[in-house]
Amino acid sequence: MARAPITPATKALDAAGVEHVVHSYVHDPGVSAFGAEAAEKLGIDEARVFKTLVVQLDDKQLAVAVVPVSGSLDLRSLAQAAGCKRAALADTALAEKRTGYVRGGISPFGQRMRLATYLDESAFAHPTIFVSGGRRGLDIEVAPDALLHATEGQRAPIARD
Repeated sequence: MARAPITPATKALDAAGVEHVVHSYVHDPGVSAFGAEAAEKLGIDEARVFKTLVVQLDDKQLAVAVVPVSGSLDLRSLAQAAGCKRAALADTALAEKRTGYVRGGISPFGQRMRLATYLDESAFAHPTIFVSGGRRGLDIEVAPDALLHATEGQRAPIARD
């Protein structure tokens, strides 16, 4: 049996004793819809694959929004959940620098600088969800409650269809 790839995300989950399953696939470098690609290659419903987006809040703090790839982030709802007036997607270079991951591989786990994490409530419709494992072509399957525990995150209605 092949060993699961090791990334800061998998190391963080192992260290925290969080139950998870690592899934890898061959990423097509021509694809930029990373979540949809993961769903297709892993043979799962897009509603169970969640993207990790780095946002900048109006107090200049960064946060992470974890929303289904089948929907989009509602920035107004995220700002409200974070107790701010506004939120905007963070600059890609800043997001990569603060998390230690590249776009399309940003994981809610094992970030260089731990960011406040908000998980969309739709995740709780599933026993497990899939999030990036820290690189393109690597997803981690984890229970929504375990994700919140591992990230010290909050559940919030932050996605829209």
